[in-house]
Amino acid sequence: MAKALIKADSFYKIYERKDGIKDVTHYCPGCGHGVLHKLIAEAIDDFGVRERSIMISPVGCSVFAYYYFRMGNIQAAHGRAPAVATGIKRVYPNGIVISYQGDGDLAAIGGNNILQAANRGENITVFFVNNAIYGMTGGQMAPTTLIGQKTTTTPYGRNVKNEGFPVRVCELIATLDAPVYIERVALTDAKNTSKVRRAVRKALKNQIENKGFSLVEVLSACPSNWKMTPVQAKQWLVDNMIKQFPLGVFKDKTEESEKKDTEKQSFTVNGLWEKLNIPIEEKKYSKSIKIDKDFKDVKLKIAGFGGQGILLLGLGMAQAAMQAGYSVSWLPSYGPEMRGGTANCHVNFSNERIGSPLVSTPNVLIAMNLPSLEKFENAIEAGGLLIYDTSLITKKPVRTDIIVLGIPATQIADNLGNTRTANMVIMGAFIAYTSVLSKQTVIDALPFFIKRKNLIPLNEKAIVKGMDFVLSSK
Repeated sequence: MAKALIKADSFYKIYERKDGIKDVTHYCPGCGHGVLHKLIAEAIDDFGVRERSIMISPVGCSVFAYYYFRMGNIQAAHGRAPAVATGIKRVYPNGIVISYQGDGDLAAIGGNNILQAANRGENITVFFVNNAIYGMTGGQMAPTTLIGQKTTTTPYGRNVKNEGFPVRVCELIATLDAPVYIERVALTDAKNTSKVRRAVRKALKNQIENKGFSLVEVLSACPSNWKMTPVQAKQWLVDNMIKQFPLGVFKDKTEESEKKDTEKQSFTVNGLWEKLNIPIEEKKYSKSIKIDKDFKDVKLKIAGFGGQGILLLGLGMAQAAMQAGYSVSWLPSYGPEMRGGTANCHVNFSNERIGSPLVSTPNVLIAMNLPSLEKFENAIEAGGLLIYDTSLITKKPVRTDIIVLGIPATQIADNLGNTRTANMVIMGAFIAYTSVLSKQTVIDALPFFIKRKNLIPLNEKAIVKGMDFVLSSK
């Protein structure tokens, strides 16, 4: 009987979180990440552990793993995935926690993190992708770059006298007592890919059976930064990388290892401030709040140019909502240009706990420039609210299934004497229309995110002007 080859259930069918084309990954042709993703997702499906699996992805080419894996996803700071994985596993011992890292991440800035997690024998699974280069940031030398290999930071080739020798991670970690299973494999031909598949499953099974720490190093091609075709890159891996990083099992105590205790470790912060001799400042917040049923759970995206106070507006929204008693999250996102570039942020506030700070389908979009309107208008959920600055955006929104509120925020701010208060004009329009936050709550929050105290009265006036515009239009 023929078997249909379909995408693993642990992979999203369509990558809605990804910009652009949503049925292909962002990885370059010939990159091994996509193949390894597939093997991990299939193993998780076969073991039936998707609902309790959590992927930790730090900085690197795999930073957008949450685009693809239909499971718990947490992003970590550069190199800190093992530390984050440790924390998650300690409070959620039945979870299947996966640290997914590259060589520029794990072997460089994260070197101490991975050594300490391995030395403690944390019951996590680490997948370490080694392509001997910093892939995401332009092809700089990594700890695993080969002797003589040219990179953007070693244009004449890696020199032992200057940069030392390549770091062999498996051999290093295998010297520790605690790790249970350490193996190096390679994504080359079908035979070696089959070995990768077996290693992935063994490492995950060890965690499922509470055996302890497992690490699988996967040698992978990077055609873009190696400046080769995918075929050439794969052959270069075979001819060069495997000689420096021999394949094989470096440690395997799977059979002799006893199952670890999975009892959740409890802790308390009661009395912690006193023990650390930290003074506790009492803050009195106004909690006068009128909740409109349509917007009691706000999923807000705010977007515009850098310099318009986009991130500050989001921070102010979150601060006011927190003081009103909501659960809140604020997640900034901005281009490398900062001022003059694009910026946006994600804000959630809800009466319930917030599972993720990411807002993919906002029910409120604030667009303060035309590129933001064009980029995010289609993402608003049906029936949602769009607030945009008609002073800067002359093109009208095209959606007919959403509420559209245009306000000349920049013009109103100019009339107040400071263009930069346009964001607070928008704040006033938002609270006047939705009623999810009271005027007093927002004004009480101003000192917590407006650091220059002499500007607070001006920002308060801007909020009032935004409210007046909406209320006079109703």
